[in-house]
Amino acid sequence: MEASYKKYDLNFKRPSGTSRGILKKKETWFLILNNHGKFGIGECGLFRGLSIDDKADYEDKLSWTCSHIHFGKERLLDDLKDYPSIAFGVEQAFISLQSEDPFLLFPSSFTKSMAAIEINGLIWMGDKEYMQEQIAQKIESGFSCIKIKIGAIDFDEELSLLNSLRKKCAEEEIEIRVDANGAFKEEEALDKLNKLAACEIHSIEQPIKQGFPLKMKNICKNTPLPVALDEELIGHFTVKEKEDLLQTILPQYIILKPSLVGGFKACEEWIKIAEKLNIGWWITSALESNIGLNAIAQWTYTLNNKIPQGLGTGLLFTNNFDSPLRIRDGKLFYDRDSSWEQNLINKLCT
Repeated sequence: MEASYKKYDLNFKRPSGTSRGILKKKETWFLILNNHGKFGIGECGLFRGLSIDDKADYEDKLSWTCSHIHFGKERLLDDLKDYPSIAFGVEQAFISLQSEDPFLLFPSSFTKSMAAIEINGLIWMGDKEYMQEQIAQKIESGFSCIKIKIGAIDFDEELSLLNSLRKKCAEEEIEIRVDANGAFKEEEALDKLNKLAACEIHSIEQPIKQGFPLKMKNICKNTPLPVALDEELIGHFTVKEKEDLLQTILPQYIILKPSLVGGFKACEEWIKIAEKLNIGWWITSALESNIGLNAIAQWTYTLNNKIPQGLGTGLLFTNNFDSPLRIRDGKLFYDRDSSWEQNLINKLCT
C-alpha cells in the first residue's frame, strides 16, 4: 500500500468574521491511500490558530505518516494523538479504502437519499446590517435553527440584533444558538449571559477562553442559559482526561469537531462520557472541504441525534469540490443521483 498527501487552500466566497478574526481562506490537506489501484481518501482539516496540531512540523508529520502507513489504522491513531487532524485523516482514509466506493464510508438511509440531517444556519460576524441580511436569508431558506457568532462587534448591538430576531420569530419557530468563541471576560460573562437569556437563547458556545476549567465550572453552575463547550475539548486525548474535564465543568452541552479532537473514535469516547453525565451533545464541522464534510455527515447520521447539527459549511468556498451533498429547507441531504467531481482522486494524487 502506498500513501501520499496534498495541500489544498479553500477560498471563502466572502471573508467570514469570528471573534478571532476574519477568515479569507482555509488550509486543508488530503491523505490518499493506494492499494493496488484501489483508493482511499481522508481530509486532514488543519485549522490554523485553533488546532492543537498547528505546529511547524505539520507537513513533516504528514510525510512521516505516509512513510509509516504500513503500521495500520489503530497504531497510527495512537501514534498521532497529538496531531488530531492527521489522525482523523488517517481514520477516514482507511474506512474509505475498505469501502466499495471511496466516498461512501457509512451506508445508511442518509446516503440512499431516504433521510436528511437537520442542521443550523450559520451567521458570520459583520456589521449589524450584514448579519441581519444573513439571518433573513437563512429564515427564507427554511432553517428552524440559527447559530450566530458574537463577540466581535458591540455587545449592545448584538443584543439588539437578537431581540429583533426574537420579536419576529418566537422560540417555537426559530431556535437561536450563539457562539462567543471565548470572547467574553470571566468577570463579565454571567452578566452577558443573563442579558442573552432574555432573548430566549438555546445555548451559548464557549463564552470564555478555553483552558480555565474552574472558571468555566463556575459559569456553567450559575448560568441562566445552557453552556456548550467547544474549544475547551481541544487537547484532551485520553479517556481519563476527558472524564476529568467533563466531571469538573459539568457543562450542559459539548460540541464535537472530529478534525479538532481526533476523529470518529475520539468523538465517540466524548459522547459516551457525556451521556453518562447527562450532558447533551452535537456534531459540527470545522470548515473542511466537501470530502471531510461528507465523511462527518455520513457518520453523524449513524449516531441518531435528532437535534440540529453544525454541518452547513459546504457552500462557503469558491473552490470546493462537487459532491452529492445538498442543503434544502434547513436540512442536509445526500443526493444519490449526483456525482462527485470527475477524476477527483486523480487530481489530488498529482
